[in-house]
Amino acid sequence: MQVFVTGATGWVGSAVVRELLDAGHQVTGLVRSDDKAAALAATGARVIRGTLEDLDALHSAASAADAVIHTAFNHDFSRFVENAEQERRAIEAFGSALQGSDRPLLVTSGLAHIASGRAATEADVPDPSFPRKSEAAARALVERGVRAATVRLAPSVHGTGDHGFVPMLIRMARETGVSAYLGEGLNRWGGVHRLDAARVYRLAVEQGVTESVYHAVADEGVLFKDLAEVIGRRLGLPVESRGREHFGWFAGFVGADMAGVSARTRSLLGWSPTGPDLLTDIDQPGYYAV
Repeated sequence: MQVFVTGATGWVGSAVVRELLDAGHQVTGLVRSDDKAAALAATGARVIRGTLEDLDALHSAASAADAVIHTAFNHDFSRFVENAEQERRAIEAFGSALQGSDRPLLVTSGLAHIASGRAATEADVPDPSFPRKSEAAARALVERGVRAATVRLAPSVHGTGDHGFVPMLIRMARETGVSAYLGEGLNRWGGVHRLDAARVYRLAVEQGVTESVYHAVADEGVLFKDLAEVIGRRLGLPVESRGREHFGWFAGFVGADMAGVSARTRSLLGWSPTGPDLLTDIDQPGYYAV
């Protein structure tokens, strides 16, 4: 297959590119800069320079592909609503290129605001008030006959080189002198190793995207307090409860219950995670190198 991948040099996207190439597929990737273009070209993938604002280029690339995998997102949380709207327009461009064909589109989302007080399943529908609209955009395309689906990523997509939520917690602990959790720390975060997540995307497009949602979730839900305890032990810092003011804008994520199961995804795709679990992975020196 010829697969067009956005975010092709990102944390998840670069693993997806490698997974596809290793399986014998051809990849065209979207990148924003010269250095990223060089890094992508070195993998053997074809390069398109641009951003999610370049709707004509996105439409053209999707039109030429057998499948589209969208992993790009601007994680500047100060502009979250604007970035979500940018992403929605990009997904619309993919849909207009793929409509009337059986060529699949996979978009990316997460487990936030999916279920409250229990582990989310693939059958759950996200809260419509949540600002990120990638899943809603994919569902709208399905109603127009596009073979579109969402891969929901666990909140921690971990592995060597991680620059997501866990490194943010480590940095905050270093800066404040305490590895903190909110309340009793009994809220849960799901986890998945980066390479296991990439395999979900490949398997889904190879099987033609037969579902509306796939869960890239290996650890159903790790207690946030347990995450804080590993970080505290590694840094030699106390582990204590703190109020929301300690975490600032990040408090909404720190206190969120973002657990999820992936039984249906595993059964349909034959997906079996092989990477280390979240607590094991973050309990190794690479996460704490300065």
